[in-house]
Amino acid sequence: MKIYGIKSCDGCRKARRFLDEIERDHQWTDLREDGVDEATIQRWLDVLGAETLVNRRSTTWRGLDEQQREQAMAKTSAANLLAAHPTLIKRPVFEIDGELSVGFTPAIQDRLRG
Repeated sequence: MKIYGIKSCDGCRKARRFLDEIERDHQWTDLREDGVDEATIQRWLDVLGAETLVNRRSTTWRGLDEQQREQAMAKTSAANLLAAHPTLIKRPVFEIDGELSVGFTPAIQDRLRG
């Protein structure tokens, strides 16, 4: 299982602490420090869609102009912008057995427990 996030994100810290508590092995990738390639982000967008993946409540989103916001929501250009601004990605992003999910919801917690 892979988990992508930002170490200062509350949801990511809760998710990682939860995984440690249930002793579930995982690979952590910090989107800001380690980065993530455009191909991976494009795959996430293809599966989840921009509506699910783009964090429109972030400070980064509020700092974008209208053209950049449109770019973030466009299928053809979103991956490039999200790679450049990883805080625009909702998090944590989980890859579990080939399936993707975003956020640390009760449903995801149940799935993680197995």
